[in-house]
Amino acid sequence: MLYELIEWLKEFGALGLFIHSFLDAIIFPIPAFFLQVSLSLLDPSSALWLATVGYIACLLGTPIGYLIGKLLGNALLYKLLKKEWIDRATAMFQKNGETAILVGSFTPIPFKVFTIMSGCMNFPLWRLLGYAALGRAVKFYVVGAMFYFYGRAAEGMVKDVSLYIFIGSLPLIGLYLWLRRRRRLKREALRQSKLAQAEDGDSQTEQAPDLESAQPGLVLEQQPRVTRHGMHASQEKSVPPEQ
Repeated sequence: MLYELIEWLKEFGALGLFIHSFLDAIIFPIPAFFLQVSLSLLDPSSALWLATVGYIACLLGTPIGYLIGKLLGNALLYKLLKKEWIDRATAMFQKNGETAILVGSFTPIPFKVFTIMSGCMNFPLWRLLGYAALGRAVKFYVVGAMFYFYGRAAEGMVKDVSLYIFIGSLPLIGLYLWLRRRRRLKREALRQSKLAQAEDGDSQTEQAPDLESAQPGLVLEQQPRVTRHGMHASQEKSVPPEQ
């Protein structure tokens, strides 16, 4: 029945892809990738336009999938999708949420698993949108570019496109995670340095003796001194009090 629905959406062209991609981020169990490929086969010259339509629709659906996850939790996922998909996505998310979203954006796992799971785990929405925008752009536009430049010959290439994208993006993901960790360590080191300086300043303030409190019997007496112009100027001198 679901595949019949996809065939029906196919008749609407770009609008059908928009609807499919929008639902792909929310609840639809079949990725929009399949409809994108079918429509790109019909007219390879419009492949990049179709990629843009699918990409925008997916981003618009992402906050709704997030909200569903926040309100309903994981129970909905297990009712709609394969347990294997959910378990794999959960393991990825628990290890590193950012990497899970980036990688999940172009794996065979339906993207709504990651949008709903982000809501379940209270992952920041703005970060979900940022990583989804990056990952989904890669998925949609790589497929679109292959059909645009290679025409119908790209049909035999795209079936393994997720694997190729994943392998090709591993160095970029690794570099991003390394830079992110390095920035976090620098920020933590700077924070620790500021705390140490503040503690040193407090300890020096506490250790600095107050002149009058250290020698309570000491009073100040002003004595005259002669300047170079011959005028007297007052000068403070510490003397003990009279007995």
